[in-house]
Amino acid sequence: MAIAKVYNLEGVKTEELKLADSVFGLSDNDDLVHQVYVALAGNKRQVSADTKTRGERAGSGIKPWRQKGTGRARVGSVRTPVWRKGGVVFGPKSDQNFKKKINKKMNSKALATVLSGKLRDAELIVVEKFNLEEKKTKKMAAALKNLQIKGSILLSFSDSEKEMTLTSQNLPKVKNIFTSQLNVLDILDKKNLIMTKESAKYLENKYKK
Repeated sequence: MAIAKVYNLEGVKTEELKLADSVFGLSDNDDLVHQVYVALAGNKRQVSADTKTRGERAGSGIKPWRQKGTGRARVGSVRTPVWRKGGVVFGPKSDQNFKKKINKKMNSKALATVLSGKLRDAELIVVEKFNLEEKKTKKMAAALKNLQIKGSILLSFSDSEKEMTLTSQNLPKVKNIFTSQLNVLDILDKKNLIMTKESAKYLENKYKK
C-alpha cells in the first residue's frame, strides 16, 4: 500500500493515509505520460496565426510587364511570394488541427502514474480538510506557508469545497481545480499538488482496478 502523510493546516503531521498501489504506487512510465500530456496540450491549443497565399492576396492579375525585352526578370503577378506584400508560401493557416485522441484507459493510467510520481517525490501533500476560520485569501496564504511548500501549487478541491476556491484565486503561483477534473497537463504544470483526504479517497475509488 502507498502511504501518504496527512497534515493539518498548521503544518503538523496528524496521521498516515493508506492508498491503493494501483493509483498511488505505480512506477514511472514516461512514454505514456508524455503522449497524454502532448495530446491534452494540443487539445487546448487555439490557432490564431493565419497567412494569405498568393491566391488570397489583393492585387491585379495583370502581368506587370512584358515577358521579354525589358532587361528585367520575368514575372507573372504582383502577388508572387517573391515580391513584398505578395502571398506567403507554407505559412501558418487558421484551419490547422492539433487535436489528438486519447482513450480512457490511457488517460486513467497516465493520471495514476503522475499521482504516484508526485507522492513518491513528496510533491503530493494531503491535508485533513480545508477548514479555514474565515474564507479569506490571507487565511489560505497562511495555511500554505505553514505547510512549508516551495514552488508552484495546484490546489485540488472536492465538489463540497467549491466555496474554498475563492480563497486562493489571487495567490501567485497557485491554481485551483476540482478533483473530478484533475488531469495530467495541470498536475505536471505545477510542482506541488495539494488535496484533502476526501479528494485522495475519491481518486482512489475512481481509478483503482
